[in-house]
Amino acid sequence: MDHLDLDTIVAQITSSTNPKQLNDSLRSIPTDTREVILASTLSSGQDPLGILDVRTNTLGVLYILSARLTVHGAAPPQWPIVDSFCHNFDVNQARYAPERVIILGKSIHRLGLHYNNLIATIIPLRALLQRFAPDPSYLTALHPSFLHLCVANRRFTDALPVLQHPITNLDTTEMTYHDNLVYHYMGGIALAALKMWTKAEEFLEICVTSPGVVPSAIQLEALKKMRLVQLISRGKIEPLPKYALSTLTRLFKNSPYNAFVNAYPHDVEALKEIVKKDRTLFTTEKNLGLINQAIDRAPRWALKKLIGTYVTLNLTDIARQVKLDSEDQARDMLLNMIESNEISAQISSAGTVTFSDPPPTFTQAQVDTLLRSVQSQALFLNRLDMEIGKSREYLAKAVKLRDESWGAAEEMLYSGGGASGGAGGEEGAGVWVEENMYTT
Repeated sequence: MDHLDLDTIVAQITSSTNPKQLNDSLRSIPTDTREVILASTLSSGQDPLGILDVRTNTLGVLYILSARLTVHGAAPPQWPIVDSFCHNFDVNQARYAPERVIILGKSIHRLGLHYNNLIATIIPLRALLQRFAPDPSYLTALHPSFLHLCVANRRFTDALPVLQHPITNLDTTEMTYHDNLVYHYMGGIALAALKMWTKAEEFLEICVTSPGVVPSAIQLEALKKMRLVQLISRGKIEPLPKYALSTLTRLFKNSPYNAFVNAYPHDVEALKEIVKKDRTLFTTEKNLGLINQAIDRAPRWALKKLIGTYVTLNLTDIARQVKLDSEDQARDMLLNMIESNEISAQISSAGTVTFSDPPPTFTQAQVDTLLRSVQSQALFLNRLDMEIGKSREYLAKAVKLRDESWGAAEEMLYSGGGASGGAGGEEGAGVWVEENMYTT
């Protein structure tokens, strides 16, 4: 280009019929020059976003929007244009410049701050994320930004359309290890706030057990929340998988949370004393709400442990064993647990409680749904296994391991012990190793 200004670039955008060539052309401009020009206005003073169509000219609009949101001093774009782009952009064009989509998504919150309406940015960012990802199973660099926005503004239900899809693939554009941790940590917080305990535990565990050389601070915070979620939903904690970093367990044991776990659920007074002593810490780390919910449910879990030992108990014994103040409190708790199908029991007029095994609560439709889900997962795992088996990384590793095994077999076969042995001696062992290699 002989003379490079925004008018020239906009003319190129509107006349282009080849998104790849347009992207290559825009990328060829020196970065600093390109961003300053894209963040400017036309020579007539017009806003270029006012004359470009967000769908027809998606690639050009994407470059201009991302520049306007990142160049210092640039005029912020009008909110309706950003909102329209997020809901209507041409996905095929946008995928030629995925890094610009990430820049736009991560910068939308700045526009929300400018217009003093962060909450208004949540739905457009979700639309951008959902339309940009190849399918809902992909984790992108936009996911953590979206979840952080939802959690910071306590818009937990707005995150559900994204959180309900299991992550099995990664879009590596601008993706970092930290992005994975933040997404699953924030997802766990949102799900716990919605009392979706099982899913919350799953998300937090993914964050806690993500591989690394040393644990991240966010992993320790996730472990604290995961332990509290487990106490609320299970009444006890579960051991971490063997592949989790052992340093996390040691760090957790040196925290007040470990004392809380050890006292749970029988010693309610000890639990309250721990909270009284370390309330500032629990409040600062934003875990006091989970702590209080765990304490509220402690008598229920203490009762469930009693049910494993006794068939009948009177209300006085129950109140004493689970640390309630009166029979009336014990009765109210039992009736609530019976009504919510947590236990199966009958209370006599004399105050005797008889426990029984709960009746099945699933329907044929639920069984059919579960079977279809299992079949779908089995097909997915088979496809994944085939894809891994065909991948270059897997094949290279397999060849390396085969060569190493072959070398070990040859060494045993031709070692001194193998040469002098009979058919049932060391030589036979060498042949066995070789055959085993081809059958595993």
